[in-house]
Amino acid sequence: IMIKIALDVMGGDNAPDSVIEGAIWAAREMKNKCHIVLVGQDNVIHKTLQKYDTKGIKFTIVNATQVVGMHESPSAAFRQKKDSSIAIAIQLQKEGKADAIVSAGNTGLVMATSLLRLGRLKSVHRPAIAAILPTKKGYVTMLDVGANVDSKPLHLLQFAIMGYIYVNYMFNKIRPKVGLLSIGEESSKGNDLTQEVHKLLEKLKEHNLINFIGNVEGRDVLKGKADVVVCDGFVGNIVLKMAESMYEMIMRPLKDFMKGKMRGKIGFMMLKPVFDKLRAQLDYEEYGGAPLLGIKGVSIICHGSSGPRAIMNAIKVAHRYVSEKVNEHIEEQLKLYNEAMK
Repeated sequence: IMIKIALDVMGGDNAPDSVIEGAIWAAREMKNKCHIVLVGQDNVIHKTLQKYDTKGIKFTIVNATQVVGMHESPSAAFRQKKDSSIAIAIQLQKEGKADAIVSAGNTGLVMATSLLRLGRLKSVHRPAIAAILPTKKGYVTMLDVGANVDSKPLHLLQFAIMGYIYVNYMFNKIRPKVGLLSIGEESSKGNDLTQEVHKLLEKLKEHNLINFIGNVEGRDVLKGKADVVVCDGFVGNIVLKMAESMYEMIMRPLKDFMKGKMRGKIGFMMLKPVFDKLRAQLDYEEYGGAPLLGIKGVSIICHGSSGPRAIMNAIKVAHRYVSEKVNEHIEEQLKLYNEAMK
């Protein structure tokens, strides 16, 4: 079955050019694995497509007359811009005309529209954004990183289950290690929320529904101690933004060094393979977009400044998510949990 992915062409700092270029890259690389639906102002889409070689590529174009800015109020845009590229892309999924959506646009609106129009998976109380961060051992999936500022223990418990399933099926990781972000490894450390969540996750572990390794500290996240790190959206978003800033902090001095004296340029060229590997590991574009877990559908949220490579990789994430039937596995695991807790 051909998987259809609705792409918000108008969303992001580099739209529409980078978004369309990323779609072209994805279409060429994935060949007949998916069909990409370009959603946005059709005159802008047609004009942009003329800049690129699209021979052999077929896109469906769906017109959306309105565009939502990155800093617009999500609630106001939801009410007043019902024909925005984000709204139309998600509506296509609701109507079964798309299997997933990808957007680098207004994150708040993508979340709100996905939740209100598609709804939540059975038993899910709150959706969560799962972000991929590089570590010494590969990567870690952290959630929530911004969908919920305030969370209850049951919400974090479900985040853990959803993250566990996501990593299992998206990355072929058998029994991924799940850690709870806290200020100490001991179960007694942390605030009331983390202490209560720790007890719940221990019960999950006892029923063999999760591979819980206990608390992890901030320094453990990028060391790769856990495959999944669970936290509330307030803390998670701060950690995510700080991790993203590390890329610029590390790469900018290297670029400045390269522009210096000839000896520096020669040294840089000799070490270029090492720098390229470092850049690939730290660059968020390598990881595509972050899924909004827990909704009755597939919404992949990209960084606002995503370039073509990030868009291409986000489309790949959406395709694999649908192919692996991640939502079905999440519902199955939550059902097992509910039965175990009776």
